[in-house]
Amino acid sequence: MLDTAPSGLYFRPMRQGQASRTAIGAAGHRAAHQVLERGIVFADPLALAILGQDADEAIALAKEKPERRPLRFFIAMRSRFAEDMASRAMAKGVRQILVLGAGLDTFAYRVQGAEDLKVFELDHPATQRDKRRRLADAGIAEPGHVAYVAHDFERGGMTEALKAAGLKPSQRTFVLWLGVTPYLTEDSVFATLGELAELPGGVEVVFDYANPPHTIEQTATQAFHRAMAESVAASGEPFRCYFETDDLHARTRKLGFSEIEDLDRAALASRYLPHLPVTPRPGPGGHVVRMATG
Repeated sequence: MLDTAPSGLYFRPMRQGQASRTAIGAAGHRAAHQVLERGIVFADPLALAILGQDADEAIALAKEKPERRPLRFFIAMRSRFAEDMASRAMAKGVRQILVLGAGLDTFAYRVQGAEDLKVFELDHPATQRDKRRRLADAGIAEPGHVAYVAHDFERGGMTEALKAAGLKPSQRTFVLWLGVTPYLTEDSVFATLGELAELPGGVEVVFDYANPPHTIEQTATQAFHRAMAESVAASGEPFRCYFETDDLHARTRKLGFSEIEDLDRAALASRYLPHLPVTPRPGPGGHVVRMATG
């Protein structure tokens, strides 16, 4: 996800063999939320540990740039919503979870209360290697229920690789897919959703997406978006994909998603921060949507 702000943009080039810059940035926001807001929305006791030496830098940056707070809250709220939905699915008997573009997400290392659970983390090999190194450095054990599946969303399907790792297509699957779609092509996003919709056991997926820049009305927010776009492009991970909400819903219904719940930043804030004034800032990642097949 995004880790920039319009003034004094933060940009550190990705080191060889390290997780993607956006993965580290999102993890930094989650970690800063634990310290600056005491995890009021999203509690993640491993967020600081998995970042290692990068945690201090992320927290210092968050303190230095209070304008980043709305983005930090959005990242916390999208994680909270996704994990709330995952917990609900597990309570209904789902025993296989797929984390697409897992980055430095720690869900698989905190999840409790489900026997015979299997969590499949699917991501680029370099990011996976860096994550596993960070886990080892932090003394966080790799649980037996985690399977690592290497995949590039722009280079073909994922189903066969998941099956080889133990995914059972005949069983219902819950999918977390956060902070990824803005960086993919539209074709890749719909190809991935199409694969998920074809799983015979049924699927429920939570992901976030961006509305097109021309829909942004406030001048300040337009500037915020332009600055983020320039920074992530400079890092080699440019924004590539936006969706009109109505069009996204129509196209995914054609794929077989019969149940759709779509929350923008204001709706998320109303749900998770009803007593805390947070300015909903439109732009990349401005919606979180839950979709399910029958």
